[in-house]
Amino acid sequence: MQLKQAITGIAALACMTAAHAQSAGSFYLTTGWFHFSPQSSSEPLRETGVNGAPVDITFAGTGANISSADTIGFTGGYFVTDHIATEFAIGVPPSFDIEGTGSLSQFGKIGEAKQWSPTLLLKYYFNAPQAKFRPYLGIGVSRVWFTDAKITNSTFEQGVLHGPTTVDTDSSWVPVFNGGFTYAFADHWFAGVSISYLPLSTTAKLNTAAQTPIGTVNIQTQTKIKINPIVTLVQVGYRF
Repeated sequence: MQLKQAITGIAALACMTAAHAQSAGSFYLTTGWFHFSPQSSSEPLRETGVNGAPVDITFAGTGANISSADTIGFTGGYFVTDHIATEFAIGVPPSFDIEGTGSLSQFGKIGEAKQWSPTLLLKYYFNAPQAKFRPYLGIGVSRVWFTDAKITNSTFEQGVLHGPTTVDTDSSWVPVFNGGFTYAFADHWFAGVSISYLPLSTTAKLNTAAQTPIGTVNIQTQTKIKINPIVTLVQVGYRF
């Protein structure tokens, strides 16, 4: 009788463990801290239009870099099988500083922008569903766009661009390469760390109302900025 009770208890415990494992049909939600570390560089600033007429004038030696940034993030996922999960990730849009390089380095910070990059991932988890430690590899896609892009340095705006300037940036779909691990420290709770890389670039288009002796002249300039961020995420999650 005691042996039968022991076997029954072990079986019940095994069922409970399986129910709380990262296994097929389970959902999870996490929150954590994103750190964006751009590996940035840019093409020289190039004048492309004056009062609607096309021109092509390159300002050699000019450039820009993007600063690092931090923000809070959220993810939600579903295990399709014991080893394959889909995940959606999004963060509160971080604000990046745009800093001059080359001949523009004397101005320091010249502008800023906020980045939106909701991401969909497909992840493969190693080890058994009941394992506490589960490394994974993932690949996915992110839709990236920028808001609140603006010139913040009046000295740069007046001395280089010669008037009030608005900034527009393009949006794009970019691949995401991801890896990391989770560690279950309770039946439902787990922590994790991940690293992602996004081969990302954007074209910043500047429209300036330049003040000249003959009146206001509309000048269009642009530069292509490679951002290529490495994104780390430290998170805690709850598994249903």
